[in-house]
Amino acid sequence: MASAEIVTIGTEILLGQLIDTNGAHVAAALADHGVDVYAKHSVGDNAERLEAMLRGVLERADGAVTTGGLGPTVDDLTKDAVGRIVGKPLVLHEPSLRAMERIFERFGRPMAENNRRQAYLPEGSIVMDNPHGTAPGFIALREDGKFVACMPGVPREMRPMLAEKLIPWLVERFDLREAIYTRTLHTVGVGESELDRRIEDLFRTLENPKIAMLAHGFRVDVKVMAKTSSRAQAEEMIAPVVEELRRRIGAAYYGEDATTLPGAIVARLRERGWTLGTAESCTGGAVADAIVTVPGASATFRGGIVAYANDVKTGWLDVPAETLARFGAVSEETAVAMATGARARLGVDLAVSTTGIAGPDGGTPEKPVGLVWFALAGPDGAVETRRVTYPGTRTDIRDRATMTALALLWRRVDTDAGDGSPSAAPNALATGR
Repeated sequence: MASAEIVTIGTEILLGQLIDTNGAHVAAALADHGVDVYAKHSVGDNAERLEAMLRGVLERADGAVTTGGLGPTVDDLTKDAVGRIVGKPLVLHEPSLRAMERIFERFGRPMAENNRRQAYLPEGSIVMDNPHGTAPGFIALREDGKFVACMPGVPREMRPMLAEKLIPWLVERFDLREAIYTRTLHTVGVGESELDRRIEDLFRTLENPKIAMLAHGFRVDVKVMAKTSSRAQAEEMIAPVVEELRRRIGAAYYGEDATTLPGAIVARLRERGWTLGTAESCTGGAVADAIVTVPGASATFRGGIVAYANDVKTGWLDVPAETLARFGAVSEETAVAMATGARARLGVDLAVSTTGIAGPDGGTPEKPVGLVWFALAGPDGAVETRRVTYPGTRTDIRDRATMTALALLWRRVDTDAGDGSPSAAPNALATGR
């Protein structure tokens, strides 16, 4: 099996001025084709440090895959460093120079002398043409057979070069017959530590397929990865693991791979023939926005009311003025009145409401910043409530509240019966009431 490490080059990456998306894209492509990726690195435009980095990579792996540092300016030093590592001088590659000249001719611009530098490559390199830009890529081989593959840093140039040039070369050179196939199980409403407790023994004992967890966006994914020679064989290996994972995850599971939480909610609403409405205060329409990102949402989603001010709550959602006066806008009672009001006003089967204090101001000891109340009014008239206090910034609080509202909706529409009874599997939507 081939092994490689990825090196993304550019001082702007180290300064935080540019987000490195190349490393993730290259890593996924290599893994998908059976290359073991040992590590990813970023290094600035410094010849000595770049050379030291690449020499270290070749001590550990079969090769290095780099992006960046192939431009015409004085800080584009990749080729010089690679030439020293493989012991080859830089020589002019005439076909690359001609291709570069044709690009400038098409744009009606003269080619500067420093652009010629891009056509100088380590002697004997395998050249990877770049029809999308001026900098050719190349693969330089050391005497011991180890390689350094260099591609431009511009994603629109790098990605086709990777797919059309480098990956086929790697497959042929290393006779890559296996690839990594992945299924991703999505969960919501269960914390990473609780999920780890449920599947820890599988994580420790499985090798192929193996599993991994990824927490992001206030959700947790579980990935099942099999390394084999065909997708059919991978599915045979993965299927029993997925079945066991689903059993352990329980009600927190909502779909796989490309399925989104709003997409799963809309699909289940359509299956039940239910309609949905929203009544939002602190989330400001974010729950409704998440739902309408789903194609076909109009079959189930009738509308949403953003009721930020108290008079809008009373005027549009029929929240009693006395409820607001006695309990306040951020209260269980107001959340319930908002949900039931939205259900009646919008004529829907199911309505969810949010009301809270997103901060940074407005909190009190009794109602701190981060407090959010939720209510879910169902077809049978019953109302479920939830209280959560979130940490973080105003954006964090609103994002977390949006996800909790969606999680509440999912649990309700995914119950085995339409009576509102929760699944028997454990499901910790959030801490608090």
